[in-house]
Amino acid sequence: MEKYIMAGCDLHGESMMVKVAVNRGPSEKKEYGGGARDRRKLLGYLKKRAKEEGCEEIHLAYEASGLGFLLYDEAMAEGIKCYVLAPTKIEKSVKQKKSKTDERDAEQLLGIVRGHVLAGSAIPEIWVPDEGTRDARELLRRRLGVGEEAARVKVQVKSLLKRNGMRAPKKTGEGWTAGMRKWLKDKSQKSSRLGQGSRLSLESMLRQLEMLEEEIEKLNVAVMKLSMNKRYESVCKELMMLDGVGVLVAMVFLTEMGDMGRFQNRRQVGNYLGLVPGSFESGEQDDRKGHITHHGPGRIRKVLCQAAWVLIRGQGKEKEVYDRLVEKNPKHKKIAVVALMRRLGIRMWHVGLEAQKKAA
Repeated sequence: MEKYIMAGCDLHGESMMVKVAVNRGPSEKKEYGGGARDRRKLLGYLKKRAKEEGCEEIHLAYEASGLGFLLYDEAMAEGIKCYVLAPTKIEKSVKQKKSKTDERDAEQLLGIVRGHVLAGSAIPEIWVPDEGTRDARELLRRRLGVGEEAARVKVQVKSLLKRNGMRAPKKTGEGWTAGMRKWLKDKSQKSSRLGQGSRLSLESMLRQLEMLEEEIEKLNVAVMKLSMNKRYESVCKELMMLDGVGVLVAMVFLTEMGDMGRFQNRRQVGNYLGLVPGSFESGEQDDRKGHITHHGPGRIRKVLCQAAWVLIRGQGKEKEVYDRLVEKNPKHKKIAVVALMRRLGIRMWHVGLEAQKKAA
């Protein structure tokens, strides 16, 4: 009978709790720090155990987190089969949630690996992007993050005005026009309605907003430059031919989706985007559809939502689809928006898949 070393690792920034076992044998607890030297010690120990036990393969699993894929990269480089598991797809009972410890978590991960290796059970691993995709994601995620910060500051400015019973005059126009900004700047310098503290606060917000918008422009230039990289140029151009899709939407979609070929059909794409309704069916209970699952990368949903509103304000086919859905259910316009988001996401996948095949 073939022998395997299997390990489940509960990974944290400063520590690693590991449970190790050979086939169906008892598990052994090992504890390490969270640094590069500690990761090397863990991998060295697994290889040593494998040699001592005469094991053919080593299998290691840990949950995906904000710590990235350093352990995965190092394990795979050492010839160790590593799985990065999706936390949202690991089932936990109410009791497990209330009595959570690092050791129990590591034991559960070990159990998942055992079931996969010895019994062929499905393992909830995520797709691990290559280093180039990870690096590109950093830029796009920073661009979205700065945009969100700017939006928060705008909300804070409006909230300050409301607290002081102030409204911008109609002549400034709608939104953050040049006239609106000039009016705000004037009020931050002199206003009978605002006290000194409020004026200083408003002035600070406007400075912060200006700085963030300058940073957005710099990041936009960087994103545009990245889109002209050989890896993305042809695919990005194809996506941008779709209505509502600009360079930011296209690049966020490409970097978050990665290899389009890993999806077999539109249903898998919809599930990955988290834009399909949840369902409940048990015994005689009919299948009930609920809210969308929100699984997968929220950043794609964010840009798809922005693109969907561009389509809604237009005059094309998607506007007709939206109007038809709203007409059927006027009280649930959000459902129509989500439908457009899903349609656009699936269309972008089809276009991106074909473009990636041509570029390969």
